[in-house]
Amino acid sequence: MARIETDVLIIGTGPAGSATAALLSSYGVENMAINRYRWLANTPRAHITNQRTMEVLRDLGREVEDEAYMHATQQELMGENIFCESLAGEEIGRMKSWGNHPLSKAEHVLSSPTFMNDLPQTYMEPLLFKTACSRGTQARMSTEYVSHEQDADGVTTTCRDRLTGETLTIRSKYLVGADGGNSAVAEHAGLPFEGKMGVGGSMNILFRADLSRFVAHRPSVLYWVMQPGADVGGIGMGLVRMVRPWDEWLIVWGYDITQPAPEVDAAMATQVARQLVGDPELEIELLGASVWTVNDMYATHMQNGRVFIMGDAAHRHPPSNGLGSNTSIQDGFNLAWKLAAVLKGQAGPGLLDSYSEERAPVAKQIVTRANQSIGEFGPIFQALGMAEGVKPEVMQKNLEARCDTGPEAEKQREAIREAIAFKKYEFDAHGVEMNQRYRSCAVATDGQIEPAFELDADLHYQPTTWPGARIPHVWLFDHLTGEKHSTLDLCGKGRFTIFTGIGGEGWEAAAAEVGPEFGLDIGVHLIGPRRKIVDHTGDWARAREIGDSGCLLVRPDQHVAWRAETVSGDPGAELRRVLRTVLNR
Repeated sequence: MARIETDVLIIGTGPAGSATAALLSSYGVENMAINRYRWLANTPRAHITNQRTMEVLRDLGREVEDEAYMHATQQELMGENIFCESLAGEEIGRMKSWGNHPLSKAEHVLSSPTFMNDLPQTYMEPLLFKTACSRGTQARMSTEYVSHEQDADGVTTTCRDRLTGETLTIRSKYLVGADGGNSAVAEHAGLPFEGKMGVGGSMNILFRADLSRFVAHRPSVLYWVMQPGADVGGIGMGLVRMVRPWDEWLIVWGYDITQPAPEVDAAMATQVARQLVGDPELEIELLGASVWTVNDMYATHMQNGRVFIMGDAAHRHPPSNGLGSNTSIQDGFNLAWKLAAVLKGQAGPGLLDSYSEERAPVAKQIVTRANQSIGEFGPIFQALGMAEGVKPEVMQKNLEARCDTGPEAEKQREAIREAIAFKKYEFDAHGVEMNQRYRSCAVATDGQIEPAFELDADLHYQPTTWPGARIPHVWLFDHLTGEKHSTLDLCGKGRFTIFTGIGGEGWEAAAAEVGPEFGLDIGVHLIGPRRKIVDHTGDWARAREIGDSGCLLVRPDQHVAWRAETVSGDPGAELRRVLRTVLNR
């Protein structure tokens, strides 16, 4: 029986697994990623890519970020969510989505150096996987996870080579289960879950057809088609999703999960596409069809000793809000630096407990939010008179009633407008994407009170340097060259960073003294006039929430670990105390 050794074994090469592998290799940690299939994603399942995920790609290197933009559909073309009777038929309404409303756009631009985009999983996965392998990850395809056993020193994982049928064992110090919604790693690790699997059934039909004449004048990622009586989704709603503008598409429609999943052939796919597009002569090139279930389940704990789960293995939910691959990649950003710190002897193993403390609440939040978003279609159906149980002919009559004169029709039109506008909680929920604040043993608040959200926390990102929050983005400038840098560019990349100002020179000396004691290369930015980094606009002074001589200690994942409003006492002793706490030393 072949035996392989590595520091970290990752099961799965989806967005979570490949991102974790890429980050570990970037940090110089030996790792292996296995995949039971011969290659990566064969369908463009996940696609909405938010700013926080793009920040992770940016942290991997500007070349990684730039390649993502090169393959992606840009934010402007993500456009508006369109509600219509068919793509060729009458439009019912629309809402500006994904940061494209001018007010939302301003918030996006102020919040991050990156841009939201639409990058299908068939492009994201190869980018992350290539980055991982080119930096040192050992990858094995057609290799299936079978079981694992852990002991005091590591994990022994049994795998099966699907090409030869041979068994092999992989010995690692840590095991990461990024093996999807039916995770065997999660099951074998005995991790606790809440919620239900299989609460609904859906089918994807992937096809090529040039639909530009129906959509190019109103760019959108999602076209919601309302057809009373149509055998689409039960209630008469189907989704036509843009995969590539404007000639590759994905139709999503529901089926009764208590019945056998439908078989889709070219004739049936063409019929459904013609029905939703509204063109009886439409010819399509069928690229594939698949069925999937709507899930409502999340792990309440994501670690058992040396075994961790992430991505869909931990949070299983519908694609509403576009949170799936984003949260998966961010799971990796949280765990990778912690594994690296422990493996390099910079931190005690207790640091790893903070992974579940920080990410399990996020798993619960996004599963809850995604399923809630499905329910929030209800008011649209109500306003259109298309509620469950209404006969198709009555639905059609109710739908047409919005065009009438009189107070009832006016009231209906108002209800339709309000119901569509309310979908911003799914299609423009910037706060859901950006407001994660961690509370764990890897954060030292020193009793500082968390700031309350001034606006709706689901809709609006609120920057803060409260320990546990991601460092706010502002642009700073190189004193000599004038080149601008985001605060996020000045930290991350696998190391701790201190931000201070004039009068905070003691923190710089403390980093030089204390860093080597922990095996850390702590970056320091002393920001102020005639220093290397200058705050010309004053935006940093407004965002930092500390004085010039204060200190922000930022973790490798760009979240604030600790802050001091001013310098006092012995900066070296303070920094030593905080690092012992945060790193479990």
